Amino acid sequence: MSIRAVLLITLIVLGQAGWCPLARAVLPDEMLSNPLLEARARTISQDLRCLVCQNQSIDDSNAPLARDLRVLVRERLKAGDSDEAVVAYVTARYGDFARLNPPFQANTWLLWLGPLAVVLVGGGGTVWWLRSRAGAGALGAASQSLSAEEQSRLAEVLGRKG
Repeated sequence: MSIRAVLLITLIVLGQAGWCPLARAVLPDEMLSNPLLEARARTISQDLRCLVCQNQSIDDSNAPLARDLRVLVRERLKAGDSDEAVVAYVTARYGDFARLNPPFQANTWLLWLGPLAVVLVGGGGTVWWLRSRAGAGALGAASQSLSAEEQSRLAEVLGRKG
């Protein structure tokens, strides 16, 4: 099978996967009868982290704790809480870790700025390494320049062959 055929098949499969609807873990018995409240609950649930899975929202997770949190979100909305109040309630119980996008504050600055620091340090190290290699190459070339006697001898050798 040629590389083109493999690439074509890969693109077709990935394209088809993009059209598939995402499966959600929300069960029918959890859903609210009011479509506006349900839409708010889904939006909130997509921003809260499953504390068991840790890389999924509670909207995507099948874990029992995620189900409990989805039910809790819906109960708070039915009680009349605003979206911010529901998130604040969950955050008060489980900490900022329960949010997929924690706020920028004193205890999360490393989380937000750490990747930037790694990129800057890595980029600076790469620039330093490249400059040191370029400097060593120029130094090596300078130390290998020929003296006048060596140049005349080289010309003589090359003149005989050419």
